[in-house]
Amino acid sequence: LERVSLTSDEVTAVCPVTGQPDFYIVNLVYEPRHVCVESKTVKLYLQSLRPVGKFCEALSSEIAGVFAAALGVPVTATLTQKSRGGVVLIATATRLPAEEVS
Repeated sequence: LERVSLTSDEVTAVCPVTGQPDFYIVNLVYEPRHVCVESKTVKLYLQSLRPVGKFCEALSSEIAGVFAAALGVPVTATLTQKSRGGVVLIATATRLPAEEVS
């Protein structure tokens, strides 16, 4: 099986409680069927998250869902939130495309 993995360490979103920026490493993994996502598309989407106020766990689920819907295949998104107060948070979500959910 073929597998595509895209990783970016330049992702920022906003903490919904404090309004402070959270810094992430994002890894997307999927097995392409008919199409692949262009790396620039991933970069631009991830940059659009800068003003978004979401917790890491919800953000990983949202990212996986967006790419699963666009690609039509299951996508796993792993977000590693860079250290805050000495704690690193890692959230992983796998989402199926809409037609496979039922």
